[in-house]
Amino acid sequence: MPERYVTVRWPDGQTQRIYSPSTVVEDYFHAGQVLAVADFVVRSRAALTEASDRVRAAYGFPCGRAAASIAAVDRRATELTGDVRIEGISA
Repeated sequence: MPERYVTVRWPDGQTQRIYSPSTVVEDYFHAGQVLAVADFVVRSRAALTEASDRVRAAYGFPCGRAAASIAAVDRRATELTGDVRIEGISA
């Protein structure tokens, strides 16, 4: 599957690279997009769950790295308020 990485800048200025096993994240995010932390979490969960479901459909099991990405976003989001900026999406 064509994996993608979404690079985000959190409200505290730190960046994070988030793994997706599928291009489906491109349906949810684009470079320059600014989202409230809570909205970013909701969209991330939806995008990464859909990406993991595509892996399950193709290979018979979900993507553990997508689940780890969801957990990483959840952990980071509990620490912050404000806006998240999508810096870019890359292969």
